[in-house]
Amino acid sequence: MVSSDRARPVVAIVGSFEPGRSYTPELKRPDAAPAACRELGRQLAAAGYDLAVFSAKPKYVEYDVVQGYAQEADGAGTVFLHVPRHRDHDFGLPQGSAAQVRLVRDTGPEWEVSFYRTLLSCDAAMLVGGAQSTRVAGVIALSQRIPLLPVAAFGGGASQVWANLDKVRNDTTDDDIVLLGQDWRADSARRLVQCLDRQRARRAQWQREGDRSARRSLLSAGLGTAVALLLLVCSLLGFVLAGEPGPATGLRLAVLVVTPLLAAMAGAVIRSSFETADQWPRAAVRGLGAGVVSVLLYVASQLLTVPSLLDELDVRRLLFFTLPLGFSAGFTFDLVFERLRSGAAPDPPALPGGPPPGPGPTDRSY
Repeated sequence: MVSSDRARPVVAIVGSFEPGRSYTPELKRPDAAPAACRELGRQLAAAGYDLAVFSAKPKYVEYDVVQGYAQEADGAGTVFLHVPRHRDHDFGLPQGSAAQVRLVRDTGPEWEVSFYRTLLSCDAAMLVGGAQSTRVAGVIALSQRIPLLPVAAFGGGASQVWANLDKVRNDTTDDDIVLLGQDWRADSARRLVQCLDRQRARRAQWQREGDRSARRSLLSAGLGTAVALLLLVCSLLGFVLAGEPGPATGLRLAVLVVTPLLAAMAGAVIRSSFETADQWPRAAVRGLGAGVVSVLLYVASQLLTVPSLLDELDVRRLLFFTLPLGFSAGFTFDLVFERLRSGAAPDPPALPGGPPPGPGPTDRSY
């Protein structure tokens, strides 16, 4: 970042009023622009900002902004002057000026490298007049949601960025857009810097909300993983609770049906952890629905094949098939529901070595 301690926000100053140069859109009141820039510099100093500038030539707005900034600076303000490695600049500030000018040399020979890299690291940007580079700087700031102060009163590229800001908005309001487009007045500098303060406050609030949302998502994902593990362990306990084969009782039937459903919910929650929007509670419900359909259809098919299945129910043997079936149904619940919508029953997953054997003359089918 530009400031080493980041105790004070840094504003990038961009723009120009070069005599005899053609600007699109055209400049407005170029004779009043230098005084306006000096007043903007004073207000930025009073508001506690540091500056990031890229030239000390009078044809650029940085020169007048720094002159005004130096008049109001209380000793804590710093002007970071970013220049290519082979150039030197001097603002001609009086000896003992309260503003500190810190030269930051870029390793590259071209000013564009230092310019755009520094812009991305600043806390805000102010545009006055300018041409193509000013417009590009504004577009970059808009795309990165950097608080932006395009002063449209003097035309140039800044006025075009102001029009673009009206469409994007970011952290500005209707009142801010109106203020940025007004003609220059005696109190414009103060009001514009206050507008910049409000944008930074809204952006900070947006960042805090984003951080809270990220923390909630991370916590939800961790909780979902823990729930999936718990459901999976509970489903495996069915092998312990199954007991010995015998007539179908409430406990045996509950273990036979409930444990595969727990595995189905675990599979659905694990599946949701691979998705961008981790909504494991909803996924668990979907997995439960897919598990109910798949497991009950399988049990019903076995009852149709072997009507006496419940007379001597071996729950433990059945669980070796119904648990993977429930987990697979939950993990692929979207495929299960798609087949149901098309009118086809979901197929059980193939077991290693081929399909389960059919009922023989002396075999009981499970």
